[in-house]
Amino acid sequence: MHGPQPTSKHPMEGFPQVSFIKNYCSNPNVIIGDYTYYDDPNGPERFFENILYHFDFIGDKLIIGKYCAIARKTTFIMNGGSHGLGAFSTYPFFIFGSGWEEGVPEKHLFPDVQDTVIGNDVWLGYNATIMPGVHLGHGCVVGAQSVVTKDFSPYSIVAGNPAKLIRPRFQNDVVDALLQISWWNWSPEKVTRNLKAIVGCDLDALVNAQ
Repeated sequence: MHGPQPTSKHPMEGFPQVSFIKNYCSNPNVIIGDYTYYDDPNGPERFFENILYHFDFIGDKLIIGKYCAIARKTTFIMNGGSHGLGAFSTYPFFIFGSGWEEGVPEKHLFPDVQDTVIGNDVWLGYNATIMPGVHLGHGCVVGAQSVVTKDFSPYSIVAGNPAKLIRPRFQNDVVDALLQISWWNWSPEKVTRNLKAIVGCDLDALVNAQ
């Protein structure tokens, strides 16, 4: 055997609160990698309920890599929740119509629309909030109840509101090597053969992995 099937909705026998969330996704603007799981006793549907202000007409995407661990109540605020700050009022008059249609601010007064991108092997802690357009590098860890308002480089540990860098997980040379190896792109068979090196921090073995 080479680990659970990525197509399994509940990969842990007798523990249905853990779901490989890709298998529940029907929104083309939400892209989730294999083996990424969401842990919530109230069911996998809660994951999608917590992607807020994600409107088709805006076109932004939520992209989450492989092998991510996403805790209960993790929330993604998408670009539809952003109000322009450059006009005299942030109130969205135009969305109500009824004579207010002309109250659309100039495009340059709106925030830029950017995809939200979560790298591979990222851990998002309980009740974390990810704001629009944030990019989290591979291997990042986000502390419980943090609010992530900006990008963080790979293998950063971040926490707080707003989230700040607590420390990098590894030295720069190790991070560079891990990014070069990109084990998350290996076949399941190769990952299985090299699990001890992955969890045991055996960088030399990963570099020479077969």
